[in-house]
Amino acid sequence: MCCGLKRRFLLLYATQKGQAKAIAEEIWQQAGAHGFEADIHCMSEMDKYNLETEKDPVVIVISTTGTGDPPDTARKLVKKIQDTTLPPDHFAHLQYGLLGLGDSEYTFFCNGGKTVDRRLQELGARHFYDTGLADDCVGLELVVDPWIDGLWHALKEVFLLQKEKEGMNSAVDAVSSSLSAAPHIVHELNLSSKVQNLKLEDEGVKSSDVLSQKLVDISLVASNRDTEASLVHSVPPISQSALNIPALPPEYIEVQFQDTRGENPHLSSLISEGTTFEVPVTKAVQLTREDAIKTALLLELDIADTVFDYQPGDAFCVMCPNNVSEVEELLRVLELSEKGEYFVCVKVKQGTKKKGAARPRHIPERSTLKFILTWCLEIRAVPKKAFLRALVECTSDLGEKRRLQELCSRQGASDYMRFIRDPNVCLLDLLRAFPSCKPSLNMLIEHLPKLQPRSYSASSSNLYQPGKLSFVFSIVEFAACPTRPVSRKGVCTGWLAELVAPQLHTNRNTVDTNRGSCSTEKISIFARPDNAFHLPSDPSVPLMMVGPGTGISPFIGFLQHRQKLREEHTDWEFGETWLFFGCRHQDRDYLFKQVHYLALILCFLENGTLNHLKVCFSRDSSPTAEVAPPKYVQDVIRLHAKEVARVLLKEGGYFYVCGDKKHMADGVSDAVVDILSMEMETDKLEAMKFLATLREAERYLQDVWS
Repeated sequence: MCCGLKRRFLLLYATQKGQAKAIAEEIWQQAGAHGFEADIHCMSEMDKYNLETEKDPVVIVISTTGTGDPPDTARKLVKKIQDTTLPPDHFAHLQYGLLGLGDSEYTFFCNGGKTVDRRLQELGARHFYDTGLADDCVGLELVVDPWIDGLWHALKEVFLLQKEKEGMNSAVDAVSSSLSAAPHIVHELNLSSKVQNLKLEDEGVKSSDVLSQKLVDISLVASNRDTEASLVHSVPPISQSALNIPALPPEYIEVQFQDTRGENPHLSSLISEGTTFEVPVTKAVQLTREDAIKTALLLELDIADTVFDYQPGDAFCVMCPNNVSEVEELLRVLELSEKGEYFVCVKVKQGTKKKGAARPRHIPERSTLKFILTWCLEIRAVPKKAFLRALVECTSDLGEKRRLQELCSRQGASDYMRFIRDPNVCLLDLLRAFPSCKPSLNMLIEHLPKLQPRSYSASSSNLYQPGKLSFVFSIVEFAACPTRPVSRKGVCTGWLAELVAPQLHTNRNTVDTNRGSCSTEKISIFARPDNAFHLPSDPSVPLMMVGPGTGISPFIGFLQHRQKLREEHTDWEFGETWLFFGCRHQDRDYLFKQVHYLALILCFLENGTLNHLKVCFSRDSSPTAEVAPPKYVQDVIRLHAKEVARVLLKEGGYFYVCGDKKHMADGVSDAVVDILSMEMETDKLEAMKFLATLREAERYLQDVWS
């Protein structure tokens, strides 16, 4: 199969945060060893490929972003193929295989890939290989690795059939018949973690050849003193197994240290999503009591001197740095503490074997080392297996080297999940656990992803509070565990809490609104476009809002906006408003209850802006109550089934859900399905279909996180 010219296939990727690109590059790297040449392009580079005339097989790797949208880099192509004037045989010549990336924590799992897959099928394209749907919730590699393994056999079959067709010009009809009977899987297989028995390997070829993997030395046997597996120690069978490890990724970055003279680039140069605004934090309020399980803060930003504009419900992004102490520790471990303020020049390494190698866009061509580690690289990212494979090469201790090999191997998949992915182990944790590992700076730049801005929902109305933008968040805390011996706060929430600590005051029954209002601290923000989580354009339409915990945040903006509209347009008709709120304890976590200058929820009730407020407290008990009160918002919703059905079925109302995906939003969705099923007198399947139509009509809207 490796003789003669390598057979070409087109490899397209569409990525939002870099995962799809990294997987596509892995496919490109493996292609040569299997006798193929991958012509790789980002899907947005439409001037470099043409699906209308493409004759070779096409492999697509595509992620999902937002609430089920294709990534930004796929939008041009998606818009083009969704042209309703295209004939049903527009892509009849096209053969493709698609790998979708998503997260089952979200409702529209892998919807970016499904959207492209479905439309290509509608336009006559054919699968030459089954569609793979990888789930980031349980680990992309559970699907990605076997999907790539099986890809090479599927491509072999495509080219074999093409060769047969070329040699049988006199029997076109017979060849067409054989094509239809060929082992093409034309239906979508959801390759999730649930189908663990699925095997896509070509049994006729040894895995060491197929996967370009290396049979490693297994002479290092675990100590008999240790009987339990851990991050740094393995037990049989893996400790005594031959290992198949990934091919070593080629180096492609070169770093040159310069002097300490110069200026770092502005933060705005690190993003391509839009215009950044540096705005002062004018207020900081703690909304929860000191003994609350989670600490919730409200920050108010002054945007009066900017052109930043937003609607209630809009989300925006905050550019945040890595933790200072973690950056300093990383410099120390890398033995670069004295070089932190030195400028470095980052270039592509001459002679690299990486096709299309380029300096990552999020890495400035020239900046200080500390700037790169602070603002550019996600040093908290969970290392991918390719990174672990690279770390093997810079680890001197044989036992540590062997364990890193195990963790990145096919045989060590469960250990990787248990000791790295699930506990969110990061590079620093690994370097502490494997002290003989001394990676180079260029390796970090090659393998650590971009430090992503963090997204927050606006908790205010520009109409109600001109020139102000408020948002609410809980400080994320990660407790220490055996694989991560130190506790941590969230990258952004921890930084924001530390930033506003001098002006922060605990919200009490009475609030001095002048305290903490003279801050000079500034943060950089930019708008997050294409958000549909907005109030109905028709104010007479009723709406129901479900927002436990900090999920109430956008609804404060909704109610502020609605109150101002009521004041300015007394002749308008306004629809009924419902708010379902829940928290653990009424006295500790009832956000906004006592914050008078933010327009109390109770004030919204009193002036008629809010018609119905339904609350529940999951950790409060009432031993004297004959009937236990509802614990969660989904329980309260079920108690008002008739009203929910009336608003959704008879009055064309809108239903909004904001907050935790796994433990709340799914429960609310289930409750609504049950209500619809009961009130429509139909089965759950039909009720689910109706809910899907509400989602498509953007009348059932979610702003959720995992």
